[in-house]
Amino acid sequence: MASATVRNPGGVAAKWVRRAGSAGQEYTEGVQGAGQRWATASSAASGTYQQGVTAAIARGAFAKGVARAGAAKYQRGATEKGPARFSQGVAVAEGDYSSAVQPYLQAIGSVDLPARGPAGAPGNIQRVAVIATALRKLKESR
Repeated sequence: MASATVRNPGGVAAKWVRRAGSAGQEYTEGVQGAGQRWATASSAASGTYQQGVTAAIARGAFAKGVARAGAAKYQRGATEKGPARFSQGVAVAEGDYSSAVQPYLQAIGSVDLPARGPAGAPGNIQRVAVIATALRKLKESR
């Protein structure tokens, strides 16, 4: 039986960079109008997702993946790709962030805080507890 012919990994990676790096237009065309299909398919796959995550947890896939990648890969990716992507992502997500944080800010603003005591007074922690309770209630209701 003949062995399969396998290309050099460096050549395969270089081709991937050339081809995928110039596919921005195809990417845009692929995602335009796909939101409803994504939402429908994702909702339908909820059980499959849970099964997959449970199986991954059982086999320790997360820890194995972290070990396989290693600290150096994380550091390289975070420093070489992270800053530009982070800044761009933050700018693009401003409206989403505003919408997402609004109910939490509203919940904090609607609590009736106990009176503030002097610095270090044990009763002051109750101010934090009231806010924490309101935020937890909101999170669990969503």
